[in-house]
Amino acid sequence: MVQGQCRRMLHGIFQRCKTGQFQLPKACDRLIQADGATTHQNRLIYSTNKQLSAKDPVQTSEEKVGPFTRIIEAMGFTGPLKYSRWKIKVAALRMYTCCVEKTDYEEFFNKCQMPDTLNSWFLVAQLHVWMCLVRMKQEGRAGKYMCRYIVHCMWEDVEQRGKVMGINSVVLKQDLRSMVENFYAALFGYDEGILSDDHVLAAALWRNLFNRNCEDPRHLELLVEYVRKQVQHLDALSGEDLLLTGEVSWRPLVESNARSILKPLSPVYNDEGL
Repeated sequence: MVQGQCRRMLHGIFQRCKTGQFQLPKACDRLIQADGATTHQNRLIYSTNKQLSAKDPVQTSEEKVGPFTRIIEAMGFTGPLKYSRWKIKVAALRMYTCCVEKTDYEEFFNKCQMPDTLNSWFLVAQLHVWMCLVRMKQEGRAGKYMCRYIVHCMWEDVEQRGKVMGINSVVLKQDLRSMVENFYAALFGYDEGILSDDHVLAAALWRNLFNRNCEDPRHLELLVEYVRKQVQHLDALSGEDLLLTGEVSWRPLVESNARSILKPLSPVYNDEGL
């Protein structure tokens, strides 16, 4: 009955929007403005210090949507997106797969002296998932929709891995609840770190990745360098390609020249070729 009432209400709103007779009530205006403020705040949280080249467009405004789409999303539904939802879901699954299969976990465990456990695997995986969320949050509403499905794929994978390892269902449920709490706490810490200096980012990695158990500061220095170069590497990738394919690559944990990610400036020649 409730679904039928919602369909009739949305159909009536759509018809009035087409005839130009629809006006938003003040309560909806306040709700949409509040939702817009929250969205803007979330975009600020996930923004990064992206180095734009001359060919990169500078986004100065939010994605424009109509009043009907804003009403739908204010009610908790997803409005029409730039690309097909099915394609975005497939790309999200592929992006999460890249986080899991293209990461050398053994190297992380050896270099950072982490135990080879399901929890350690999850801590490294969530770090890479967070970096993907940082990148996709910059792609408007389609990117945010993709972020939700990336996180959904992560929890499905964690649950299946726990079952394969033979963990008791009751214990697994408790562990998942703890992982969910730690995951969203880690997001806030990493967001603050990526927007601040290396000291804040190192503190976030010490709390979340190392579980406050890191005696060698060189491990923190290595991870701070790794996160900075990976975020910059992801920022250099095309947003449309990420939304349609979800293919990402990761730079090695240890590199001889970590600053090689920086793009050299293209030379400018005069009429004499100098």
